[in-house]
Amino acid sequence: MLAIIRSTIYMGLQIIITAPYAIFTLACFPLSAHNRYRVTSTWTRTMLFLLRVICGVNYRVLGEENIPKTPSIVLSKHQSAWETMAFQKIFPPQVWVLKKELLRIPFFGWGLSMTSPIAIDRSSGKAALEQVVEQGRDRLKHGFWVVIFPEGTRIAPGKKGKYKIGGAWLATHTDVPVVPVAHNAGELWGRNAFIKHPGTITVSVGKPIDQTGLDADELNAKVEAWIEQETARISNRKESD
Repeated sequence: MLAIIRSTIYMGLQIIITAPYAIFTLACFPLSAHNRYRVTSTWTRTMLFLLRVICGVNYRVLGEENIPKTPSIVLSKHQSAWETMAFQKIFPPQVWVLKKELLRIPFFGWGLSMTSPIAIDRSSGKAALEQVVEQGRDRLKHGFWVVIFPEGTRIAPGKKGKYKIGGAWLATHTDVPVVPVAHNAGELWGRNAFIKHPGTITVSVGKPIDQTGLDADELNAKVEAWIEQETARISNRKESD
């Protein structure tokens, strides 16, 4: 019952804050891409603060020393809405590869559009890959990291989706290393779940994977193997099974 009350308060504050902040973010359109990112990420940091104070959701980062100093490609497990916020605090300025439909969501999508995302049509196949490479190369050149969830959608803890090749394809076509990331956020904040359970989320950052000499399929397989093994290792589910 307490978790329901806390989650209700959090959701109420999120609704109250998001609408006016999205309008403010749109007014920042004339600013540079990096300055717009700083403005929008302030909303994220506010949401993470409220999540910690109200719902008791904290996090810890393992392998923080593995984060490169230069723009890289993050390929991560996707279990929750939490990581879409927390990664903005954990990693340097970034853009996401996402489905273009998200930009149509009132207020949230409007603010999201100000972060220079790579918004693709998933059904366009090869054209989407070409877009990821073209725009991804541009974002990396301008100092942004590129974050991609290779499974494409949120997957429940203990489950595994098909790892799509887009992130590995971008890495092999731009000669930029991949940083694999595992986490267990879905155990506290599940997919489409209203209730946020108190506890500490573990985020594990792996050593960058050098794409030299690998094709996209080989790189994708290495990323998948590390993420799945590490996700299982840091999971709290096995403690309660």
